[in-house]
Amino acid sequence: MDRPGFFDLMNFGPEGWAPALLRAALMTLAVAGSGYVIGSTLGILLAWAKISGGRILSMFAETYTTVLRGIPDLLVIYLFYFGGSILLTRMMRMFGHEGFVDLPGFAAGAMAIGIVSAAQHTEVFRGAYRAVSTGEIEAAQAVGMSRITLFRRIILPLTARHALPGMGNVWQITLKESALVSVTGVVELVRQAQIGAGSTRQPFYFFFAAAILFLVITWASGLILNRAERHVNRGIRR
Repeated sequence: MDRPGFFDLMNFGPEGWAPALLRAALMTLAVAGSGYVIGSTLGILLAWAKISGGRILSMFAETYTTVLRGIPDLLVIYLFYFGGSILLTRMMRMFGHEGFVDLPGFAAGAMAIGIVSAAQHTEVFRGAYRAVSTGEIEAAQAVGMSRITLFRRIILPLTARHALPGMGNVWQITLKESALVSVTGVVELVRQAQIGAGSTRQPFYFFFAAAILFLVITWASGLILNRAERHVNRGIRR
């Protein structure tokens, strides 16, 4: 009996794997998106700590970025998943629960990716703020702008303009890092490809399909990011 071909496996029929792979692609986007939001939020706080947070906060932020950029991402996910499970188990025992409690794989993966990407976001935001011309800030102060107005109308828009390309790069990295979350049991795109490969003994077809879906996602992300860059840079002479 002939083995099924690529299009026999990757279709929407009763025996096709396309719906499962698309659901896994949505899970990949959910994990990456959640981690990105967590990372950008922490990155803003850490960038502020480095710029004007005082000596102690600045040292903490510097240590954070140095450590997180020096540890492999997969190791961070393992530490967060198993460490979080131990902490959750101890907390549940305080309420009378017996036995080991696993931290949900999605939550562990998203938070771990967010913590890792926060180190990258921090440097993006810090560099973007440093790129804002001091002359523009001084001009705003000279006309009597309050600190809140200065931040809202001058610092925030200009920092966002400089940060957007770097934020796009961090998103692409975060998207690829989401494949590592499969170690926590989350059925994202790579994990679903592994399941399909094991069930049909056609690993090349499934990993090739996963690669295509990743490329489609990154291509669409690139289009959105390029459009956003053109929008924030409108009126700027190149």
